[in-house]
Formats: sequence, C-alpha cells, structure tokens
Amino acid sequence: MLENLKSEVCQANLDLVQEGLVIQTWGNASGIDRRRRLVVIKPSGVAYDGMKPAHMVVVSLETGQVVEGDLKPSSDLPTHLVLYRAFQSIGGVAHTHSLYATAWAQANKDLPSYGTSQADYWYGDVPCTRPLTPKEIKTDYEANTGHVIVERFRKLDPMRHPGVLVASHGPFVWGEDCREAVHNAVTLEFVARLASETLRLNPRVRPLPPALLDKHFLRKHGPKAYYGQR
Repeated sequence: MLENLKSEVCQANLDLVQEGLVIQTWGNASGIDRRRRLVVIKPSGVAYDGMKPAHMVVVSLETGQVVEGDLKPSSDLPTHLVLYRAFQSIGGVAHTHSLYATAWAQANKDLPSYGTSQADYWYGDVPCTRPLTPKEIKTDYEANTGHVIVERFRKLDPMRHPGVLVASHGPFVWGEDCREAVHNAVTLEFVARLASETLRLNPRVRPLPPALLDKHFLRKHGPKAYYGQR
C-alpha cells in the first residue's frame, strides 16, 4: 500500500539527517495521499540507521488509526494530522529540533525577514506560536501543538509562510510534498542562523522594506512569478 509514498517519506526522513537538521531520533517527516486520505509517517523512536520504506507507518487522516505497519507511528503524529486537516494545500510535513530555528522557538520570538534570502520563501516573518497552557500540555499535548499552530495561522496563508516556530519546542515546516517540506526545513535553519548572525553584527537592524519583500517573494510565488524556468 502506498509504496511510492513510503519511499518518499523514508527518504525525506533520511534527508533531514543528511542535512544536519536531526540528531538522535529528534525529528520526523510525513506525507499524505489526499485522494485516499491516508498519511505515511516514520515510526516512533526508531534509529535512522537502517531505516527502510517498509518501516513507515500508514494511518487514517480522520482517525489516526494505523492502517498498515508493524511499528508505532511517531509520537508527533497528532500534530501532523491536525496540520493536514487544517491546511488542505500541503502534502508533506517535517519537524526538527535544528539548532538555530529551535533557538528562536525557545526564545518565543517570530523570526523577522531581515533580508532577501528569507523573503524568497516566507512572505514576511516566520511566525512563532504562543506557549501551550498547562492544561493543553497535560491533555492531548501533541494534538494541541497542532492546534496552536493553526490558531497562529488564523490570518496567514500556510503556502506563503511554509513553516512555524512552536514556542519552547521547535520548527514544523511543510510543502506541496515531503520533499519540499525538507527543502523548506533546510531553508528555515539557514535563515534562522543568518538572522542570528545579522543581529550579532547589528542589534538594531530593521526588517526588510515592504517593497523589497514583495519583489523577492512575488517573483517566485503567485500568478505573476517569473523566477526560474516554466
């Protein structure tokens, strides 16, 4: 079942390690088959060494119940499911504890767009959620992590802001498929590091002017985009 998607999701998880965004088992990636309403995700707490497509777990989008697989799905599965249900345009999700992006999450700060590198991917800040309440942490923690992300995106387009910083936790990033989710996770880590270095050099730096933000984001995204090959 979903052999191609299992291979893609497995490779996405291995790519997170290859890109230096995941150590130990601190991360996960998933993909969705919208037509069949099934999600494929890595198993919980399994080392990446020797991970194969056959280890991936298939679950129902509606119920989260395992449809195929002998291993338990990632403990972050409920967060992924909330995101897939709320953001109909996304096809893949990646979660990491990469160093710089997680530092911004732990600081409970939005990541401002200080330059065109970030503006090529995010239409402004990388948003940070509010902290979860004690009640949200105690009951249905992983699902509530998804809910605070959705809450933060009440006035934001997830395809114009392809990732978020969960306060005191780390980044969740997405894309049209799991490969693009990994690509955006790599980008987020780079711009988080770039912003940290920029602030070190000039603590008074201001965010990108709106005209330059518009130019860089809209030349790559939207109906009038002209960057790259058709």
